[in-house]
Amino acid sequence: MSLDFDIGPAAARLRTELRELVKQHVPNDFLGAFTDDPADLEVAQRFCRLLAERELLCMAWPEEFGGRGGSIWEQTVVREEMWAHHEPRGAQYMGVNWVGPIIMRHGTDAQQRRHLPPIARGEVIWCQGFSEPEAGSDLASLRTTARRDGDGWLVNGQKIWTSYATMAQWCFLLARTSRGERKQQGLTIFLVPMDDPAIQVRPIRTMLGPHHLNEVFFDDLRVTDADVLGTVDEGWTVVGDVMAFERVGIARYARCERLLAAAPAVLADRWEDLPEELRGRWVRMLTHCRRARLMAYRIVELQSSGRIQPGDAAAYRIAVTKLDQDSAEVLMDIAAEVARDDSRAAWFLGEVGDHWRYSQAATVSSGSIEMQRILLSRAMLAAAR
Repeated sequence: MSLDFDIGPAAARLRTELRELVKQHVPNDFLGAFTDDPADLEVAQRFCRLLAERELLCMAWPEEFGGRGGSIWEQTVVREEMWAHHEPRGAQYMGVNWVGPIIMRHGTDAQQRRHLPPIARGEVIWCQGFSEPEAGSDLASLRTTARRDGDGWLVNGQKIWTSYATMAQWCFLLARTSRGERKQQGLTIFLVPMDDPAIQVRPIRTMLGPHHLNEVFFDDLRVTDADVLGTVDEGWTVVGDVMAFERVGIARYARCERLLAAAPAVLADRWEDLPEELRGRWVRMLTHCRRARLMAYRIVELQSSGRIQPGDAAAYRIAVTKLDQDSAEVLMDIAAEVARDDSRAAWFLGEVGDHWRYSQAATVSSGSIEMQRILLSRAMLAAAR
């Protein structure tokens, strides 16, 4: 018995088209948009606009919102090919994968008209104002407040680990607007411009390079009711939708599988000389890639029909982040066997090193793996009752 991962001829043609576009417009040594070289960001910005012009950026969005009305499986192919090739869309995946869909679901007509077209054209970068120094995995414990002030609000507080804040034009901000019996009550989402002088950004240097992680400070930031996404005090409902879209939106397994599949060709004749134990781990990782892909496809189908539950997304998140880290260790061991004077393998060594660096934070970012296990456990216990 075999598993069929074929999602149709249209998806296959799209995959071929995307790979050809990457080959033509993205340099071979491209390792993401947020390196020390500003040219890498410009590559991503140009490529994003190219995808938008060809209606490939937001394929599954409805046409009225700047999309093409494509299938969820076509959008899945875009996610896979982009992540496999070091996300040449840059930070746009955030706007495409979840900011846009959340605004479609919870935004007013005015918010949709203002924010969705720039995302669909690949012209705007968003950042996420969620985590705080004492409210990361326990997000509902956040302390950033939005206090009523006349006909608007004053926001004060600090966010941390905010990716792309130095270059983002907009922030998807979660703040406390009241106190309820439960800490999840009284939270509200605001859509705020990052060029407001009441917002200060301080980069955090890490091995991932510039732009990735930042502290963001809000000092009497004035916002209005027009900036509120959804209903005041009911932002936790929106957060739940964000997490479901965000955790499924990055096809981490696609990069793992691409690098693992390339290893035998890179080593060529030396592949058979690898220790049997290492080649066994390599096979195991390929199997885990297929498992993660199958789980992702199940989640995509559940999400499209509105049947996704927190436990579903948590199970996938656990599997794919562990795959990220475990495959990175196997690939690093394989890379150690590559001759350093082999110019043909330089791209492989660079990509494996980059993949390993990113994998170190995989089980922490977007909700720690411990929190995912708690969510999954709760879902399993509830189903057993």
